[in-house]
Amino acid sequence: MILPITLTIAGAAALINFWLAFRVGQKRMSEKVALGDGGNPAVLARMRAHANFVEFTPFVLILIGLIELAVGTSLWLWGVSGVYLIGRIAHAFGMDRPAPNVLRVAGTVVTMSVMVGLGLYAVALPYIAPAALDTGAEVIDVG
Repeated sequence: MILPITLTIAGAAALINFWLAFRVGQKRMSEKVALGDGGNPAVLARMRAHANFVEFTPFVLILIGLIELAVGTSLWLWGVSGVYLIGRIAHAFGMDRPAPNVLRVAGTVVTMSVMVGLGLYAVALPYIAPAALDTGAEVIDVG
């Protein structure tokens, strides 16, 4: 079974991860920092943007995949997944600016909202329609 949302978002996340790592390397070269952050706040900010992406994205991808597997491909899951990636890009650009700024805050709020929302939905899903999940059949209201 192909999970188109999960596959697309995982691919996009891999590309964003590469972009974030590349930005760290660029900043290290321009600031002449060979290892770590070298005590440089700009390098540290880029490193944290990359690390923050790596800390949250696996959980979100797992939730997207399991939800798509449980309920199928849906427009709302595409939307939530896309919003998550946009939020992570906004966060990365926000980390380059002095805090507080709207990009960093928006990226953080989007990340937390998507992760908590998907987590709550995943926890509730087996109890919302257990018969449909057990058999793979669609729940039909005949009443």
